[in-house]
This record gives sequence, C-alpha cells and structure tokens, in this order.
Amino acid sequence: MALFEFFPNYIWNLSVAIAMESGGKIGEIIDICQPIKDAADDGADAGTPQYMKQWVAMADKLIELAAEDEAKGRNFSASNKLERASLYMFTGERMQGHGHPGRTETFAKARDAFDRSTQLGQINRERMEIPLDNGTMPAIWTKAPGDGPKPAVVFCNGLDSNKELLYWTRLPEELARRGISTLCVDQPGSGEALRLQNLPVDPHSESWASKAVDWLETQENVDASKIGMTGISLGGHFAPRAVAYEPRFASGAVWGANHNWREVQDQRMAREGQNPIPHYWAHVHWAFGAEDQEDFLKKSEDMNLNGHMDRIKVPFLVTHGANDRQISPSYADDLYDQLINSPRREKVVFTPREGGVEHVGADNMAYGLDLLSDWFAETLGGHAG
Repeated sequence: MALFEFFPNYIWNLSVAIAMESGGKIGEIIDICQPIKDAADDGADAGTPQYMKQWVAMADKLIELAAEDEAKGRNFSASNKLERASLYMFTGERMQGHGHPGRTETFAKARDAFDRSTQLGQINRERMEIPLDNGTMPAIWTKAPGDGPKPAVVFCNGLDSNKELLYWTRLPEELARRGISTLCVDQPGSGEALRLQNLPVDPHSESWASKAVDWLETQENVDASKIGMTGISLGGHFAPRAVAYEPRFASGAVWGANHNWREVQDQRMAREGQNPIPHYWAHVHWAFGAEDQEDFLKKSEDMNLNGHMDRIKVPFLVTHGANDRQISPSYADDLYDQLINSPRREKVVFTPREGGVEHVGADNMAYGLDLLSDWFAETLGGHAG
C-alpha cells in the first residue's frame, strides 16, 4: 500500500490523499491537480496560492451544479455536490499561509457549503458550541440512533485539521452504527477556534477536553459513565494527555501516536522527516500564539507525554503507520510501554499487508477506521455487528 503521489513534494501529495480518503472523486481531483503540476516544482510553499485557486474553482463548479439540482427538488444530489465542494475548499484553505489573501473568505464559504449539505441531505450531524473558560469550542455532534442514553466519544483535531475533516474520516458514522455518539471538536489552536476566535493551542488538553465531558454530561441521550476520547495526528498527543488527567473518560485511543511532539520540532529544525503543511513554522507560531521561534519552542515544551501515561487507568488503543514520514513509529512503542496502569492496552502498527502505513493512514484510512470503531464498541459498551 502506498500514498498516491501525483506531485513531486510530500506535503501536496498528503493533502490530495486526505481529500480522496475524505470523499473526493478521483476524476475531479485529477482535474484540479493537473494544471498545477508544474507549479509544484517550485516547492510546497511557493505554489500554494495556485493550489487553493484550483480547489476553489472545482468547488465553485460543484456549487453551481448543486443549485441546479436543488431547483429541481433533487436535494440529496445537491447535498452530495455541496459536500465535495466544502471538502475541496477546506483542502485548499488549510494549505495557505496565515493571512493569505482569500483564505478567510474560502473558509467561510466552505463552512456554508457544509451546512447547506447537512440541511439538504438530512445528515446526522449538528453544529454545537462547547463553553470554555475563554470563548467556545465549535463542534459537530453526531448522535447514535435509538432511545435512551448512549456511549459517546470526543474526537479532536491534529495541528492543521478541522472538525469537518474529522467528520469525513467517517468515524462518527461508524460509531453511530455501533450505538455510539461522536463529538468532533475544533479545540483551541485548530479549525474555527483558531481562525474565528484566535484561541491558541493549549498543551494541557484536559482543560478543554474536560469541558467537552461537562457538555456531554448535560445531554439526556448520553451515558456519562461511557465517554471515550480519541484524536488524529497531533490529536494523538492531546487525547492521551486528556485521558490521563480527566478521570471521567472511560476509554481512549490514538490515530497516530504523537508521543513527544516537542522533540519532533527539534527534528524538523534539523530537516529530519516531513512537514504536514506548507509555511510550517509560520503556522505553528500562529497556532500557538507565539511571537517568534524562541517563544514557540518555549510554549511547546509541555508537548511531551513522558512521565504522564502511568496516570491512565482505562483501556487504551495505540495505532500508527509503519511508514509514517512525519512522526516516528517508535513513539507508538513509547506510548504503549508507558501505559503500565491501563487494564487493557493494545498497540497496532499498520503494515503494507493491510495498508494505512502513512501518517494517520492517509494512504488508506479504512483499517484505522474499523479498528477505532470496534475498540470503542468493545470498551464503551457498543456493538460491533
């Protein structure tokens, strides 16, 4: 199993792969990428304005086609097109540098298309705002079917994703199928929390994850004794930290073991491993609310799980891709080995036999999706079929 590599740089290829795994259509994506193949030769950073322009152009076409469907009363078809339009705009937007012209407008347009798709498609998801001590944490709530209280999972972002991309992993859909609800969050430093409220990363993830648990406890259709937590990419740092310090979580899992992210920054300064997005250092300065590199490195000092994982006393699943080019698979070993007080710990490193070998399974997310879904079904009292 290998990453689909259309461009000569990893960053653009990773973004394309995520779009395909999130529901993009291969023909549309080739039409988007073909005209800018030469632009990629100038490097991942230099060509990003053309990159966003192409993704937005395809989205605009889909929005027009969706309007034609809607005019004929074909709302489900309109929803399908708006869903891809939203995905394509988010894909182009997240690759831009902070303050890039058109970025703010593209993000707003993507959110609008997503909401229109939800409405027209009668999709099982609802926007929520989780109160924080400072501002709110925007979220998408997908409820498990049926009456009575159900288990729930809090699903958090990585460094450069948003809750809509979390939804498109299909984890909320698969968990609902197993009788479990999902709260996808834009935690501080990501998605709307960063872009619209300027809330920076909080390395102590329990501070905002606990607010999500507070909110879930107020929901009549949630069994507050069966709340889990997971995260993808840098969420593979936030989720274990939150489970370690928030005792109300009953189970945890990571989609990528981001055990010592502070150490990763030293490696990136030494140009070891791949960056997840263009304009990387400018992005992390923005996400952390840092004035410069020295300030960022100081603010990120606590992004290290060593010495904390023995606090986890609930079931915990560690997953990682064997060929992850961003985050070393050795961090999966570190995380698993330090879960000494977990009553049920499991480590799965995806290999070429099944796929999902790249960062967060960008080459094939199906295996991580199945495994996390079944894990929470087994540890929170859902059903695996």
